[in-house]
Amino acid sequence: MSYQVLARKWRPKSFATLVGQEHVVRALTHALDQNRLHHAYLFTGTRGVGKTTLARIMAKALNCEAGVSSIPCGVCSACTAIDSGRFVDYIELDAASNRGVDDMTQLLERATYAPTIGRYKVYVIDEVHQLSGHAFNAMLKTLEEPPEHVKFILATTDPQKIPVTVLSRCLQFNLKQMPLTHIVDHLSRVLEAEGVAFEPAALRHLAKGAAGSMRDALSLLDQAIAHGAGKVEDEGVRAMLGTVGDEHLFALLDGLVAQDVQAMLEVAKLMDARSLSFDGGLQELATLFHRIALIQFAPEALLDETERSRLEHYAQALDAEYLQLAYQIAIHGRDELSLSPDDYSGFVMTLLRLHAFRPERAGMTNVATKAAARAPAAIAPARTAPLVAPPPAASRPAAVTCPRSGIPGTQSEPAPALCVPSGTPAVPPVQAAPAAPAPAAMAAAVADEDWHALVARLPLTGMAKQLAQHCELSERTESAINLRLSPVHKHLLGKPQQDKLQSELQAFYGRPLRLEIDVAQPATETPAERSRNQQRERQERAIASIEQDPFVRDVVDLFDASIDESTIKPV
Repeated sequence: MSYQVLARKWRPKSFATLVGQEHVVRALTHALDQNRLHHAYLFTGTRGVGKTTLARIMAKALNCEAGVSSIPCGVCSACTAIDSGRFVDYIELDAASNRGVDDMTQLLERATYAPTIGRYKVYVIDEVHQLSGHAFNAMLKTLEEPPEHVKFILATTDPQKIPVTVLSRCLQFNLKQMPLTHIVDHLSRVLEAEGVAFEPAALRHLAKGAAGSMRDALSLLDQAIAHGAGKVEDEGVRAMLGTVGDEHLFALLDGLVAQDVQAMLEVAKLMDARSLSFDGGLQELATLFHRIALIQFAPEALLDETERSRLEHYAQALDAEYLQLAYQIAIHGRDELSLSPDDYSGFVMTLLRLHAFRPERAGMTNVATKAAARAPAAIAPARTAPLVAPPPAASRPAAVTCPRSGIPGTQSEPAPALCVPSGTPAVPPVQAAPAAPAPAAMAAAVADEDWHALVARLPLTGMAKQLAQHCELSERTESAINLRLSPVHKHLLGKPQQDKLQSELQAFYGRPLRLEIDVAQPATETPAERSRNQQRERQERAIASIEQDPFVRDVVDLFDASIDESTIKPV
């Protein structure tokens, strides 16, 4: 017997073996069991999600010799004939090749005759959106009031192209793309049944490559088995698909966190040497940024504990605001690959853009400082002296003038170097920088200030800053600070951001402090609310200023115009 591909061999034969689409299965089984059958069904969804498979199961449920039921026996002559495509009362049509009005007229004429051997005639029209407009019009009347023995099942990947007059005559079911976990679990069962050795990591790559299509996943699995000589291994699957491995992606993230451009470029060179897809690399990188952002804002959304623990480090190291920017840079860099001189240069420029917009973090050396350290002493940038008020007139030094050049000077500030006698080195006065106040002094200075001023002074970023801005100070003692957070923002109550806020408060006050946050409605305005209110007031003042401007009013009156307030920005 010839080899049967996995996509056909493992095609579901009943509702119980269908993977996913539980919402559709539930509706169809209830309709079959309660004998509440519609005359026309429309299945929509992308390729390989089970549209035609559901149609075949429906045909078996309607024509099974055991009776109409949601559980066809699968062994009677009707069920086996439908599975093998030999049942005369089950007609599958491809609308791409039978799209004309004549084809539809012939189909409808044959539909009037009673079934040959079955209980129902079932017409399945695949890719029905490709029918011509006249063909749709020809089937409208029959589709609305077909003979009792006829059932229509329409399938399409593009329901927007189907006339609304047809949609209104059908029960419509939207089939979803297969989740990654569903595909991996099904592939595991198939390989175990087939007796093929496999690595679980390889199945994740196949599931990602299938992009939600179970048929594509099984076809890729066939290819992977052949590529691996009877085994499905992670390295072999990645080589077959040309996908970027996790080690490359996490090496890029490590270089980004450490601001190590050279390490990021080394990853790009390695990908180029292995002919890996740069488009796929940016796609996977954007997916990683998305998953890291989920950890920051909604960690419970990640069900995989292994993935969560691996990404938590990056969620702490990357600011929430920068992650949003990095995600945009990755997806736009992917769009711009076709405009680049070549994919490698486009990928490298995207990495450089990710690094260039990376904000400086505490403990990281400023770029300008690095440049100054590398500069020769002769061209080192001068320090900017602090601004000081001029001394009173009575205490000002007497003015003196250089006898050789006539350039004015003072008794406390020597004249220019050319006025110094030869052989005498010109030594400029050294002005001592003012000593920085001690932390305890700073804390005392703001002891009586409100929470708003304190939050503005703390060097917080990311989620910790958002937590502080949405809190209200309820009590402050020598050993503790009590805050109140609205229930609306309780998702900010992560342990990392609480620890960060407590650490900064302890550093500011110069003593150990215990941070306690109660979830309750604040009684006063929080820093975030004050900022929004101030921004709104500035916007309202800007709008009022524009509307009251005499020139603007004259233009509005003259041309019967209106002012688009969304374009007004306060300065």
